[in-house]
Amino acid sequence: MKSFEKIENIRDIRKKLGLNQMDFWSRIGVTQSGGSRYESGRNMPKPVRELLRLVHIERVDLAKVNREDLAVASLLKNRDPELYASLKKEAKSDKNK
Repeated sequence: MKSFEKIENIRDIRKKLGLNQMDFWSRIGVTQSGGSRYESGRNMPKPVRELLRLVHIERVDLAKVNREDLAVASLLKNRDPELYASLKKEAKSDKNK
């Protein structure tokens, strides 16, 4: 899934993870009532959609990510895109094992 790509079936994602609305949405800073509206079809802002993708689809633990990690990833991507792509591919294959 690409960044900021529309996410279909949010409710299905939440149910597959076995989470109630409160637990699912609070992990990305959204209230239960706000999450309920998104699950019912209300347009979701891009930042919320990206957080949902990172936390619930990509399984990124936001508590473990810091600015330095993001800066290093950005530098690597800009300075050595081939190595970045190779590492990204390797990480995906490790995740699917």
